[in-house]
Amino acid sequence: MASSSLAKTVSGAVAQSGNGAGKMVKSLLNSDSMKHRFGEVMGAKAPQFMSSIVNLVNSSQPLQGVDGMSVISSAMVAATLDLPIDPNLGYMYIVPFNEKQANGSYIKRAQPQMGYKGYIQLALRSGQYKAIEAGPVYEGEMTNWDRFTGHYERGEKISDKVVGYFGHFELINGFEKTVYWTAEEMDAHRVKFSKSGNYNGKPSGTWKSNYEAMATKTVIRNMLSKWGILSIEMQDAVVKDERPQVYDAETGELSDDPKWAGNAAEEDAVDPGIAAKADAFFNSQEAGEVSNG
Repeated sequence: MASSSLAKTVSGAVAQSGNGAGKMVKSLLNSDSMKHRFGEVMGAKAPQFMSSIVNLVNSSQPLQGVDGMSVISSAMVAATLDLPIDPNLGYMYIVPFNEKQANGSYIKRAQPQMGYKGYIQLALRSGQYKAIEAGPVYEGEMTNWDRFTGHYERGEKISDKVVGYFGHFELINGFEKTVYWTAEEMDAHRVKFSKSGNYNGKPSGTWKSNYEAMATKTVIRNMLSKWGILSIEMQDAVVKDERPQVYDAETGELSDDPKWAGNAAEEDAVDPGIAAKADAFFNSQEAGEVSNG
């Protein structure tokens, strides 16, 4: 696809998104530069992965009307981590949120959101973990929790009420760590830190449809980032998780502080002139030098 053609496609992405989001994303992915980039990252698996992006948008009502380039950028995070984006698998989600622009309007964008299975997968790939587990704690199962030592006494479940969430891992060198969050601590964290998971104080998005999975992911992410051994992939996941990503034409990397899309208006999300710079980047020799993380 010629440079001017891709620039036109990108600049009209948000305006057209309400009229067939899947077609808009497919159009962006059909550019030679996009195919080349995904091919560099995923090799022979690239065509199937790119098809899964289109299928995801077509089958997801919440992703209708979303900025197409933000969907692709979010999917690129999953591609660099070699994780599937099928929400039924629970490794990586692509979720929408409304981003306020400088002029006071809003644009619907997507962001990557790791699932707890994704974090477990990355931890196991490192070869440093003997065991890793996390999940809900029901009333009666844990007593006398000591947050200073990580020690507790096991009890018997007396009801289906979830009172908290635990995480535990053991490294092959013998180091172990256990953490525990109360249900109140978890919900306070959701309200404070999740753009897509909070609507007027109530769970929304994936937090609404699968609160337990998101809470489990939160425990694992926090536990591993503080006490675990982090591979390069794991570091990349922690940094990009739940943060909108776009290709930055100036740095040639995925960035959560985009300079070419941040001040876009709702009806014109990407300035054509600046989109042309992004297109020039994708078609340049530098495209092969973009960091996979």
